[in-house]
Order: sequence, then C-alpha cells, then structure tokens
Amino acid sequence: MFRIGCWALVLGLTAIAGAALAAAPDISDQLIKLEKQSWVAWQKHDARFYQGFLSDDHVEVGFAGPGDKANVVKGVESGCTVKSYDTKGFKVSRLGPDTALVTYWASQDTLCGGQPVPSPVWASSLYVKRKGKWLNAVYQQSAIPAPAKP
Repeated sequence: MFRIGCWALVLGLTAIAGAALAAAPDISDQLIKLEKQSWVAWQKHDARFYQGFLSDDHVEVGFAGPGDKANVVKGVESGCTVKSYDTKGFKVSRLGPDTALVTYWASQDTLCGGQPVPSPVWASSLYVKRKGKWLNAVYQQSAIPAPAKP
C-alpha cells in the first residue's frame, strides 16, 4: 500500500507540474528577441544593455573558461571587433514557469585581442524570470569542429 501511495503522490505532483507548464504563456518570441538584442549590443559594445540583461549571478562559459557578469560587461566594453554575425535555428525549451533554455547556431567574424573568436558555434542561454523580468543567467558556446577532410 505504501508503494501505491508513493506512486500516486509522484503521479499527482507530475500532473500538477505539467499543468503549470502547460498554463505558462509561450515566451519563445520574447526570449529569442532578447537573445538577438544581445548580439546587436555585443557588436555595438553596449555594456549598459548587458548590465540589465544579465542576472547578478550570471555564469558565462566561454573558450577561456568560466566568467561572471563583471567579466562579460568588461569584455563587451573592451573593444572586440565584431565585423559580422549570423544566428539561426532558435529553439526555446521551457524548463519551468520561470526558467527557459534557448539554443541556436551562431557564426561570427570577430577579433578579440587580435585573435579570431571560434566560429561557428552552438550556443545556449539559460533564462530565469526574476521580479517579472527575464534575465540571462547562463550562457555557453560550443565550437563546431570543421568537417574532416577526405
């Protein structure tokens, strides 16, 4: 009986969580728009945008290792030259009422400290909703290796 009661509780909680997510408004367009705005701000060295866009506990996992909000804002201000970029294939996965993951493909022709930034990449941004505002809490890129030559 105890196991049946436990399973009933688990199934009930799963149903409640599923119903809460189903009732949550679709925020895909909003988060994709924010992600695209971050690329515009990156190209324009708009550190002010990033001050409001990133959560205070933001973590960024880049090619030089992990960083925080202060590192990102400083990097945006530092003067990397973003000649061009492209983003596509956005997918938003709602993980909870106040959490969503945006994944997509990106390429860029960018130099930082005279070195090219790896491109293309798969990118992921984890958003959290705090005090009614969606904030970027985690950003990560994974370089896409060049195809093997025959």
